[in-house]
Amino acid sequence: MAKSIMIQGTASSAGKSFITAGLLRVFSRDGYRAAPFKSQNMALNSYVTADGLEMGRAQVMQARACGIEPDARMNPVLLKPADDRRSQVIVGGKARGDMDAKAYFAYKNGLVPDIMRAYHSLAAEYGVIVIEGAGSPAEINLREDDIVNMGMARMAKAPVLLVGDIDRGGVFAAVFGTLALLGPGERAMVKGVIINKFRGDPDILKPGLDTLEELTGTPVLGVLPYLDIAPDDEDSLTERFGARGGGLIDIAVVRLPRISNFTDFNAFDYIDGVSLRYIKRARDFGSPDLVILPGTKNTMADLGWLRETGLSGLIARHAKSNKPVFGICGGMQMLGADIRDPLGAEGGGGARGLGLLPVETEFAREKTLARISGRLDAVTGVFEGLSNLPFDGYEIHMGVSDTAGRNIINRGNVYGTYIHGVFDAPGVSGAVAEALYAMKGAGLPDDAAGLNAADLKAIDLRAINEKQFDILEESVRRHLDMRKIYEILERGL
Repeated sequence: MAKSIMIQGTASSAGKSFITAGLLRVFSRDGYRAAPFKSQNMALNSYVTADGLEMGRAQVMQARACGIEPDARMNPVLLKPADDRRSQVIVGGKARGDMDAKAYFAYKNGLVPDIMRAYHSLAAEYGVIVIEGAGSPAEINLREDDIVNMGMARMAKAPVLLVGDIDRGGVFAAVFGTLALLGPGERAMVKGVIINKFRGDPDILKPGLDTLEELTGTPVLGVLPYLDIAPDDEDSLTERFGARGGGLIDIAVVRLPRISNFTDFNAFDYIDGVSLRYIKRARDFGSPDLVILPGTKNTMADLGWLRETGLSGLIARHAKSNKPVFGICGGMQMLGADIRDPLGAEGGGGARGLGLLPVETEFAREKTLARISGRLDAVTGVFEGLSNLPFDGYEIHMGVSDTAGRNIINRGNVYGTYIHGVFDAPGVSGAVAEALYAMKGAGLPDDAAGLNAADLKAIDLRAINEKQFDILEESVRRHLDMRKIYEILERGL
């Protein structure tokens, strides 16, 4: 049976996911067969495993950090918010329906057998399990019947390391307050503290760290520096949504209220001369070279939001000027002619799409979950170079669209596909950037705005992420007391 250790945080986005990935990388490189686990995840970024099951992308990233295939057992419960009050509940990789918060809290205790079945199954196959918590263990209104923080630590008999984010300020109060709000038995389960995202000289922190140890009786196991890496993002707290620009090529992704799988566009971040920005207001639209409509958990509601904000008109005007628009999954559905919901998957009724693609969509009872690979179908227009390029991706959608069996379609310079991860394939994102450069760069010198045509080469996102995992591993080894962490792991609870 595997030994386990758990990473909890003083708040969401404290860095639990990356520290979990870093420890998994260290353990696996040290010869252990290691795997991630998160009993309950809430995120709209999800992934389809090789056996057709759905899981959160944070655990996908962590699995890749330790060199193993993502497995839905690593994330047995996934909540995908459909609106401000309801979430789709996915258990064991399959949807069980939508629930509001009250219904889910009454339901979740019944999920403990599913969670522990997945955990014990992994623990029988691996030597080390690194468990990630969610939010903060000090949410005292949620402590009763907890299944993801201290409740999970108790069930797995896992010692806990508490992570605090110093970049936001107030880290000493956050750590002290978190420990103070835990019960005596829970405090005893916390075996160490990690300070994360520090910028500067850690010696300046030493007096505060010494006092924190005296006050809490819990050792500080290290101070991790702020790392500018992002192999994958879990949810809407990502820093990728910050304003960016300045490249010769301007790609604007519409930041829909229920945006999902925005990781689809990470490859563009690594192409010199390309700026990827996320827009949610008409005044931010500008004059992009490419507009992308991403996936969404609620196509019809977000289509209504597009019209309310005026972004739908700007997208239509952009397409009319013969500039490219690309829709992924729900984004493609919005670009079509009509959407029908006879079974009430999104509340029922229907909606008129933007009319830019010859597609009609009807929501079905069952969700489509599939891994898909092959070569892209032939297309015309500015992205004609995508024709026949190899890809490896996945589909997650409720709607069935009349795309005539094609994996990518277009009308003029408007394109659509159900393939999540299509731009991750070496060559696809590069072909898009090359086409945009050719369209915009006519008459410009090769080195205009610092972009040389030779820079537009295939992007291997997997290789880039491996380098980032190496940076993360080196930082964990250098700045954390791994000897002490191994002692905590071996001793357990």
